[in-house]
Amino acid sequence: MRPQQSVNPDLNFNRQAIRQNYLADEYEVIHSLIADAQLSQAEREAISARAADLVRSVRKNARPTIMEKFLAEYGLTTKEGVALMCLAEALLRVPDNLTIHDLIEDKITSGNWGAHVGKAQSGMINTATMALLMTSNLLKDSERQSVGETLRKLVKRMGEPVVRTVAGQAMKEMGRQFVLGRDIEEAQDRGEAQVQRGYTYSYDMLGEAARTDADAVRYFNAYSNAIDSIAKNCQGDVRTNPGISVKLSALHARYEYGNRDRVMKELAPRALELAKKAARANMGFNIDAEEQDRLDLSLDVIEAVLSDPELAGWNGFGIVVQAFGKRSAQTLNWLYALSEKLDRRIMVRLVKGAYWDAEIKRAQVMGLSDFPVFTRKACSDVSYLACAKQLLGMTDRIYPQFATHNAHSVSAVLELAKDLDRSAFEFQRLHGMGESLHDQVIADSGVPCRIYAPVGAHSDLLAYLVRRLLENGANSSFVNQIVDTRITPEEIAKDPIDAVNALGENISSKAIVRPEKLFGDQRRNSKGWDITDPVTIAEVEQGRGQYREFRWKGGPVMAVDSSSDNMVEVRNPANPDDLVGEITFASEADVSAALDAASEGFKSWSSVPAEERAAIIRRVGDLYEENAHELFALTTREAGKSLLDAVAEIREAVDFAMFYANEGVRYQNDGEARGVICCISPWNFPLAIFTGQILANLAAGNAVVAKPAEQTSLLAVRAAELMLEAGIPRAAMQLLPGTGATVGSALTSDPRVAGVCFTGSTATAQRINKVMTDNMDPDAPLVAETGGLNAMIVDSTALPEQVVRDVLASSFQSAGQRCSALRMLYVQKDIADHLLEMLYGAMEELGIGDPWLLSTDVGPVIDENARKKIVDHCNKFEAKGQLLKKLDVPQNGLFVSPAVLKVNGIEDMEEEIFGPVLHVATFEAKDIDKVVDAVNAKGYGLTFGVHSRVDRRIARITSRIKVGNTYVNRNQIGAIVGSQPFGGEGLSGTGPKAGGPHYVRRFMKGETISKPAQSSGKVLSADRVQKLIGKLDSLTAPQPQERQQILKPFFGDVPAPLDAGYEEMPGPTGEQNHLSDHARGVILCLGPDAESAMEQAATALSQGNKVVVIAPDVEKQAEGAVKAGLPIVAANGVLDPDALATLTGFEAVVSVAERSLLKQYREALAQRDGALLPIITEHKLDQRFVIERHLCVDTTAAGGNASLIAASE
Repeated sequence: MRPQQSVNPDLNFNRQAIRQNYLADEYEVIHSLIADAQLSQAEREAISARAADLVRSVRKNARPTIMEKFLAEYGLTTKEGVALMCLAEALLRVPDNLTIHDLIEDKITSGNWGAHVGKAQSGMINTATMALLMTSNLLKDSERQSVGETLRKLVKRMGEPVVRTVAGQAMKEMGRQFVLGRDIEEAQDRGEAQVQRGYTYSYDMLGEAARTDADAVRYFNAYSNAIDSIAKNCQGDVRTNPGISVKLSALHARYEYGNRDRVMKELAPRALELAKKAARANMGFNIDAEEQDRLDLSLDVIEAVLSDPELAGWNGFGIVVQAFGKRSAQTLNWLYALSEKLDRRIMVRLVKGAYWDAEIKRAQVMGLSDFPVFTRKACSDVSYLACAKQLLGMTDRIYPQFATHNAHSVSAVLELAKDLDRSAFEFQRLHGMGESLHDQVIADSGVPCRIYAPVGAHSDLLAYLVRRLLENGANSSFVNQIVDTRITPEEIAKDPIDAVNALGENISSKAIVRPEKLFGDQRRNSKGWDITDPVTIAEVEQGRGQYREFRWKGGPVMAVDSSSDNMVEVRNPANPDDLVGEITFASEADVSAALDAASEGFKSWSSVPAEERAAIIRRVGDLYEENAHELFALTTREAGKSLLDAVAEIREAVDFAMFYANEGVRYQNDGEARGVICCISPWNFPLAIFTGQILANLAAGNAVVAKPAEQTSLLAVRAAELMLEAGIPRAAMQLLPGTGATVGSALTSDPRVAGVCFTGSTATAQRINKVMTDNMDPDAPLVAETGGLNAMIVDSTALPEQVVRDVLASSFQSAGQRCSALRMLYVQKDIADHLLEMLYGAMEELGIGDPWLLSTDVGPVIDENARKKIVDHCNKFEAKGQLLKKLDVPQNGLFVSPAVLKVNGIEDMEEEIFGPVLHVATFEAKDIDKVVDAVNAKGYGLTFGVHSRVDRRIARITSRIKVGNTYVNRNQIGAIVGSQPFGGEGLSGTGPKAGGPHYVRRFMKGETISKPAQSSGKVLSADRVQKLIGKLDSLTAPQPQERQQILKPFFGDVPAPLDAGYEEMPGPTGEQNHLSDHARGVILCLGPDAESAMEQAATALSQGNKVVVIAPDVEKQAEGAVKAGLPIVAANGVLDPDALATLTGFEAVVSVAERSLLKQYREALAQRDGALLPIITEHKLDQRFVIERHLCVDTTAAGGNASLIAASE
């Protein structure tokens, strides 16, 4: 897909300049703008002096609005301000009383309202503060009972939920400050007074971007009706008429670069129809600016609309340009050239820009080379200044509209325009903001001012309201500063060019982490490819295009020659006619030969210093990036992945290389390598998981024999070739493509193998465990990451648009073929109908087909077996009348209809269905705990999601759910290495987490001892031990902070508790990533002698576990700890190994017995159904006694990143 070239060739230069500046260097851009602006020192001093006078005058005559006073008291630097912002964002959409009570309690009781009593400059705000304090105290007093009970008593006594009414009215009053009217007629009536004072209006129809076509049609009709209504007040000069502002994202559900063809065919005609209507009324019609990744596409739409001959002679077409973007000057040049070419006069509204925090986060998440926006407020102010001067030199074609509440910006415009006619430009302000400033400007200068006025129902106001609170609640905001008399007029009016020059070359904000530095100095972030950027896409298309019809050949990659000739064709799952290549599968003889070579390879590789191994492993990541275009093509054609998924795949593989290289160095003195490890990887992450397994083991010093999934072996071969190119010796890393029956079985049952690393189904992991037990050393690790029945809970405070976005990604991206994918959605009954209707509409907008195309969202499933299983499952539910939604799919290729099925709950699901199928159930708000219990009861524990604005509810749910990775107010796929370590518990895996701090260590051997089995002592039956386990039910572990002290009298020094807190993991702004360790549960400490059994108990107890200690003569040694009430029970004797097959209620076995007894223990454990339980032989290694859980919270879900904006410089 080539970048769209303008139909007007002389515009191309300016368009290319826009594209080249997307991620330009901040220092270079700003100093280029300063040079182009050519402002003399005298001009700059005059501007600042005029601005200071303006501030003084405004303060003298100020009548701050309620909103401005509110922001002065409750800014974003106060906890109370953030709480009120969250309350405002959610309260008005919650339909049920129980959740409203919980939400108000959550936000109001958390605040220190007493600190604000009597402080504000408004009696109304002081009264409101007192009401909040009283409400808060009332709720806090009642915590001795339950808060809900107190609220219920209040309702009973007063006849209605008073708190709800007061809070609801307060939110609506806040809304009235910002929203002119609930509909266009009311807005025009309310605005009449300002019109009489000389203001004009531009009306904006409130609402989020369209998620469905029904949304888009509704917004189109709202705009169309508004134009009809506004037209009645239009006469004469377009500059003095009211106007309307239109968001392109409201007119189409897929307004994004990958869907450019649809946008030009479907959105552009809608925009043109509205523009023609506005032209007939001779009113202003502004296209609003949106996210930076949509700028290029917006220019295509603007050019297509403005080129229509029917718009000739109309001067009201307008475009919004955001000065905080690094391409603003080039965009103005392009707009000027376009208006010249088409012989039009247009309007340009210059704004600072919105959603700055989201632009910062996106660049970090995507691993871009820089930010598309400036990182400092001063730089945005300089850009605004330079763009203002640029616009004032273009007034023959452009009518500039300067939208600002900043006295310096206003003064700069007036100074630069002092020789221009006052009617050649205008100022603009937001309704409810900057009133005093602009009243003063109109009075002093005679320059007209237009008010940008949002119109819409209270339910549509939330996102807009929170955005205003965020942008104007920051300390650095002019609106905030002008009310704060502690800041001098000169400070407020200081020249931003001076501020920028004072920074020297170190211009980027230190408060903002650059994308490549997201993980600090330890390792670089993987390179990202922005597939919304035309320049990037042109490079990718040219690069991967060379492999569009290429045919790869591959086979075993061994240190010796392969003896196999079993060649298999590989075909594209999206198109059976596309022959991707040929793969030769390994034979059993190859397996044996490879293992012999690996044993020798292990000796030499394990002796290479850890730092040298790390350098080679990092080189693998570099080579992946250098060969990315080929890997993109192969990932798409062999594995059926979209370009979006292919980019994520390569980035994850590179992140694994960089992370595990460091981990190998970190653990170099903590143990020794184990030997030859067998790595068995899946087809759904054919490069990332394949690479992660292998490189973690190589970092630990092991040799690897890898068996990739047979469906994606060509990709594995290409990756293996790059590993060898990086310098990994052939004997240290060998690849054996082939079937599970031939290669997998031979590898997992060979005594030369020292451990297995596996990702796949739970059933296969259990089979591997059994054959390992029969053939390998009893402490050979099996690190298995298996499936999940992953759920998400959505309560009535959640924002439906966000939920739908996250459910689509979690359920249907990658055709649902992710271990982490959402399978079971629980929606609170009160909002289910509305939410599901929006979900179905959004599903209709999904592109299903060839994953090579940028417009494809859902590609094929991997093979015919997978397709048939998914289709059979859906047919079964459809036959029972439980199919809620199904999409049409292409007939050619292995496509499955994305579907939504109705169930009662997770208990209706027998197994994981690995495809684009979502099961939905509803719940009552009061039953939310029961939902968590039901999810836990299934025994899986991989990923889990929750959408809610009630922090206490989130805390309760996340503390009770037993899963490895929990996600709050975001999707639940795409874990980032080293930021969100990934892996489950229970039926979902053994741990430790991939990309986490314990993973590499698991493939090493630490300090172990081996003691002979004890022949003395009676053999304890399973019944006896089961009773001992039962006794632990009533005992609790000491709290982490006091545990070492409590254990010391009985066990001496014990390890520090890993579960004492959480580790803050690195990650992008606007996201919390917490990794925590948790006790496994009940652990059987089996000695074999009393001394070792007590050492095992000490480590287990130190990590918060409960223990059963069994060894000859151990009761006496454990007596003190038992009497002290610690969670320990002891019995003299030895355990019958067979008892381990039937005992319940324990999570692990610890023993340092000789191999023959360990083998019996492992054999008994392998007979169990359910979760794979470990035998721990490193009995002093604390990390073996815990499980890891990760919590990821999107802290921007309530509307924006308060902390980042508050810290913005």
